[in-house]
Amino acid sequence: MTDWMDRAEVLALLGVKPQTLYAYVSRGRIEMRPDPLRRRVSQYRASDVEALVERKSQGRRPQAIASGSLSWGEPSIPTALSTVVRGRLFYRGKDVVELARSATLEEVAALLWASPDPIHFAVPTEAVRSPFETLAAMTAKAPPVYGRSPPRLARDAADVVAALAVAMGVRSGHATIHEGLGAAWGLSDAQAQIVRKALVLMADHDLNASTFACRVAASTGASMAASLLAGLCAFSGPVHGGAASALVGLLCDCAALGADKAVSQWLDRHGQLPGFGHPLYPEGDIRAQTLLAQITPNTELEELAKTVLAQAGYKPNIDFALTALAHALALPENAPFVIFLLGRSVGWAAHVIEQAETRRLIRPRGLYQGPLPSPSR
Repeated sequence: MTDWMDRAEVLALLGVKPQTLYAYVSRGRIEMRPDPLRRRVSQYRASDVEALVERKSQGRRPQAIASGSLSWGEPSIPTALSTVVRGRLFYRGKDVVELARSATLEEVAALLWASPDPIHFAVPTEAVRSPFETLAAMTAKAPPVYGRSPPRLARDAADVVAALAVAMGVRSGHATIHEGLGAAWGLSDAQAQIVRKALVLMADHDLNASTFACRVAASTGASMAASLLAGLCAFSGPVHGGAASALVGLLCDCAALGADKAVSQWLDRHGQLPGFGHPLYPEGDIRAQTLLAQITPNTELEELAKTVLAQAGYKPNIDFALTALAHALALPENAPFVIFLLGRSVGWAAHVIEQAETRRLIRPRGLYQGPLPSPSR
């Protein structure tokens, strides 16, 4: 299906009258634009129409709505933190691309945490442990989020993010996280600025799996450290924080088999490709586009991107861009994971603070599909 559709196509797919279509447009459910080739003719965004068709096919049964909302469906938790609209990512209404031009991760933290005071991550000078060990140790003595004011929770969050930073190798004694990473990785000031952009781009991204895990934990009153530990566990999966590592595996196959054959085999085995495509960005991940504008991917990555576009039509996503960044700046192998984790920890904390204010337990019902006991006679 093309990116834009004529009115007749939309009406046929949705099975509605023109008045209903115009109502969808006025409510922002379907984007409309003038046809660039025909005067007085309008076109409608195909992805918006497809989303409405999918929702209608599920019906309005509560079970279908609830189940769909947990898998790229309608929003299930009210939030004022971030959203994707027409392929653009916003933090509290501010375009992330504009923020990435000059904002630091600390400034984004102040924005997302609604902090009236500047945020500073005081990276401790203690023995480095893994991020899991770090958060687990903090959880043992951290207070629950319930009963603590938002400013106090923001201070808790700053302590947790700073502890994660040292666990990821950030050098202490620097004003910002990106400067600490730059010192640890031996980067120039200009290179550290690219890392700053990447951190800002990763700070939050709607209700992804790890963020949802943080909110579920916070809804029980769990501490800031415990809630972020829940998010870290979800983040460690191969299709989330581990996607960049999977992309390295795909690149190894490309080196051994050639890009065409490797991509074909990955699609046959997995049905998707690490580092490419994203349901929220049908026309390309804006975060990846912003970061790739700052660097030149190496030959292997460029060839892979061209092959994937030709075979499957997918464009690079942020995991590809972080991998390209690591290659371009000669960063450590785990650099994509480090940047993703440290940036996203700020968003996790923001969601914990927001969830704590609601004092509502997140507890969906299971849609049982197993055997039932026989009725008694």
